[in-house]
Amino acid sequence: MVIVRRFLAGLVLVLALTQGAAAQSLRIAMAAEPTAVDPHNYGAAPNSTLQNHLYDALTGTNAQLQTVPGLAVSWSRRDDRTWDFQLREGVTFSNGQPFGADDVIYSFCRVLNNETEVVGSFSRYIRRLEKVEKTGEHSIAITTANPEPLLLSDLSNIAIIARNPARQAPLTFDAPGNCGGAGPWPTLAQFNDGSAGFGTGPYRLRSYTRGGAIELVRNDSYWGEKPHWREVRLLPVTSAGPRLAGLFAGDFDVVEAPATGDIARLRNNPGFGFATSPTTRLIFLQLDMRNPSPFVTAPNGSNPLADARVRRALSLAIDRRAIVQRVMDGIATPAAQFLPDGMLGTLPGLEVPAADPARARALLAEAGYPNGFAITLHATNNRYVNDARIAQTIAQFFTRIGIRTEVDAMPSSAFFTRRGRREFSVAMGGWAADANETLLFFRSWLSTTNRDRGFGMSNYGTWSDADFDRAATAAFATMDVDARAGLLRQASTIALEQMPVIPLHFESAVWAFRRGVTYAGRVDQTTLAAEVRPAN
Repeated sequence: MVIVRRFLAGLVLVLALTQGAAAQSLRIAMAAEPTAVDPHNYGAAPNSTLQNHLYDALTGTNAQLQTVPGLAVSWSRRDDRTWDFQLREGVTFSNGQPFGADDVIYSFCRVLNNETEVVGSFSRYIRRLEKVEKTGEHSIAITTANPEPLLLSDLSNIAIIARNPARQAPLTFDAPGNCGGAGPWPTLAQFNDGSAGFGTGPYRLRSYTRGGAIELVRNDSYWGEKPHWREVRLLPVTSAGPRLAGLFAGDFDVVEAPATGDIARLRNNPGFGFATSPTTRLIFLQLDMRNPSPFVTAPNGSNPLADARVRRALSLAIDRRAIVQRVMDGIATPAAQFLPDGMLGTLPGLEVPAADPARARALLAEAGYPNGFAITLHATNNRYVNDARIAQTIAQFFTRIGIRTEVDAMPSSAFFTRRGRREFSVAMGGWAADANETLLFFRSWLSTTNRDRGFGMSNYGTWSDADFDRAATAAFATMDVDARAGLLRQASTIALEQMPVIPLHFESAVWAFRRGVTYAGRVDQTTLAAEVRPAN
């Protein structure tokens, strides 16, 4: 009997320890796959989600997109171009190496020398810096080439990594010369296998498998609030149905972006909860201005998309409210412009355009296409909420006005690679703001491409308008908020008249979770394990 009691007591202890360990583990089903661990590789949202678990930047953004301290605890501006930053002391990287000013310069220089960077995702920010100087072991001064009103927001995108300890001589920042290009720099493969690229974030990498599970372990030397979860498993599940089925089966604790049609099931099931958050993520169509364009068939080989009347006709063909109600199940907001009304640079009180097929057909005839033309609409089928369904619906709207439309929806990994090579004529994309003003969208998506200044790096449609550039470029260098807002409104008016990008709607982010945990959600749509809490 004594042996039995001891056995039972031991079994109870093992079960308690097992349950305790399970309680310290969190399993998250991601809606899209990070393409690499390298935080300087690609600025896509899934990559950013992974990056934010492992790395910190000088600044951060909270759930409402407000700038907050990161590895910089404070900052001040000497003039329109020079900023002083005080860095956080007592911070170590996940490999035990202490953090200091040299790591900031090393990280910025590594961005400039990253041969695997996708479409200038991060170098666009760094190339706008003229000088980065170490003014103390925990202080730096940054001088921008031109006034940069959103420098603090920009810096939140640049992960700080541990410098190579084999490099004895400190680097001198030199953007035009790529800091001399002297290596060796950590490679994408080394980030993926965890042998280089250590961060200061709340978690460290245990293992990464492309297309498979990503295992994270709590960084117990983290300088900030320690996350509740000791271990985190991120698993990309790109179809909404299997994500929710996995939640119901107990395979996941939190899932991103359940299908909007399943919200009622979650609402009526006491074993699960969900959270929604309005976001700034704009879903839009980007139109190609080149002539010829690869997926347009029109009389005489012309590209009708180069005509603003045709672009306005496409916009008028779309019933945005119908998409929100019938495709998005009400979990979105129709878009009249590039950011929600009230943000800096938006046009106040602008009405969402009503669908007007008759006016659209008249504009096509006026532009010389009374019998329409043919296009292919390219989209993702696993990146944005209901993306493939939205594309099919838009194709029906276009067909009604005489534009024969085929849809080619593909996995995001293929779509983004092809879009970066400018292979599409009409591409459905998405973008979320890092700050509450239109400057960021204009700088990346609508400005004439200027690689030296980091403008137009996502302008895959090659649109260029001198009046827009004049207003937008002036805004980019205007530190006074009111003056900048006026210039951004001028640029908004031009862009909405010319319509190189057709705004559709703003997504609302949705998360579902099992009973026992809760997540408040974020405007930037990221899922951060450190912000997932045990429910009371």
